[in-house]
Amino acid sequence: MIKEVDIDIPVTSVADMDYYKTCAAAAAGIRRETINNMHILRRSFDARGKKVVFHTKISLYTGSSYYTPTNIFDTYKDVRNAPPVIIVGAGPAGLFAALKLLSAGLKPIILDRGKDVGKRKIDIANLYKTGNINNNSNYCYGEGGAGTFSDGKLFTRSTKRGNIDDVLQTFVAHGADENILIDTHAHIGSDKLPQIIKNIRNTIITHGGNYYFDTCVNDVLLDDDKIIGVSDINGTKYEGIAVILATGHSAKDIFQMLNRHNIILEVKDFAIGVRLEHPRELINKIQYHSNADIPGIPTASYNVVTQIDGKGVFSFCMCPGGMIVPSMTENGSLVVNGMSNSKRNMPFSNAGIVVPVTASDIPQYSKYGVFQNMAFQEEIEKLFYNAQNHNLAAPAQIMTDFVNSKLSRQIYETSYLPGVFSAPIHKLLPDFIVKRMQKAFIAFNNKMKGFLTDEATLIGVESRTSSTIRIPRNNQTLEHVKIKRLFPCGEGAGYAGGIVSSAIDGINAATKIIEQ
Repeated sequence: MIKEVDIDIPVTSVADMDYYKTCAAAAAGIRRETINNMHILRRSFDARGKKVVFHTKISLYTGSSYYTPTNIFDTYKDVRNAPPVIIVGAGPAGLFAALKLLSAGLKPIILDRGKDVGKRKIDIANLYKTGNINNNSNYCYGEGGAGTFSDGKLFTRSTKRGNIDDVLQTFVAHGADENILIDTHAHIGSDKLPQIIKNIRNTIITHGGNYYFDTCVNDVLLDDDKIIGVSDINGTKYEGIAVILATGHSAKDIFQMLNRHNIILEVKDFAIGVRLEHPRELINKIQYHSNADIPGIPTASYNVVTQIDGKGVFSFCMCPGGMIVPSMTENGSLVVNGMSNSKRNMPFSNAGIVVPVTASDIPQYSKYGVFQNMAFQEEIEKLFYNAQNHNLAAPAQIMTDFVNSKLSRQIYETSYLPGVFSAPIHKLLPDFIVKRMQKAFIAFNNKMKGFLTDEATLIGVESRTSSTIRIPRNNQTLEHVKIKRLFPCGEGAGYAGGIVSSAIDGINAATKIIEQ
């Protein structure tokens, strides 16, 4: 027999499985010794009251029933001689599409413009040493995609799109901590993800899939209204029964390449703003109040959203105990993003605070057609870079000074290693963004007392929140609306917004290929 129970576990007993069993037996009204084993389904942390607890849902197995975890490796087939499917991009959408193809006996051939995750780490280290960006190997491009070095948050609201647990189980099978299966706001950490990504690569190669790094796709091979493959900048052709396009939100050249072939694209709304950084302990105190100093509690996160003058202002990609990093993909521009390691124990916590941008907000860019939002994005990134030409140094402003439209006399320590300089961010960003953000910070402070403070710093610009273009696809087949066997998916195609939702979208694209 299987019973599910809800129990509260004190933070001091979170690792004591014996305590879980005792509490669960009492909640189920059964004797403790009748429990064969138990399986934690979900766990969420709550420090709002005087009693700091983990709300926990557990399945109890009694009698002849036992919990047996699934071995996902049993589902993968040897595909060395199977029909090939071309996958452009080795981010979560591409990797999980490849794993799904293995389970159906199809051969994934993965092409990525960047390097494998080990060499990619070297290029990121060189970025800090030299100030020069490798256009194809950086925080956005390379094996694992942008998510590899941005905390590895595994939260999504897209539960209707697919099975989130399948994605989490796959990460665990490849080396992630089992706690991601149960924690409400699970994360892996940028220190752990590279090895997990490498393990996924090994699974794909072991079963017969192929990888090609340093392979920049620059053309599609078409047969009337059907795609038969792609070619790279060296003229090498890669043909297959279908092409999955999973290139990420920053692959502007892919959009331009599709446009050259008159393949239909659409303007897509995106969001732009800044990275807001507070001392980690300050966010802990705001969120946990008098419980902030209790040993064992996780670093606090937050999620804020409000409506200002008919448009939302919201937090994005919150990184507790993390750092801000340079995530541009070309020299002469400046973009920042956030990341955290698995322990989330660094001195600062940061989040993107952004405002949506629609074509109606920037009518002067309509001359760029489908690329109008991209042109606006590029101009803002160059403006922040040129604010003071210090290579990777970023414009910064004290939070209270920004709200009061005042240049900061001094910028305190931040986590952004290339350095910051005082700049009037309230003048660098357009008025329709600035005025809403200024009002939003006051509104956020009403909900989180102490949030608006001169201890917090704005660093900009946060402009790669999502793709500025959508590649339209048929809702039923997930193929491009005009080009058969072309399956755009993930963040770059405009259908996902994070690791898990991108992975699910890649799985769905592969599933449609399998069905056909």
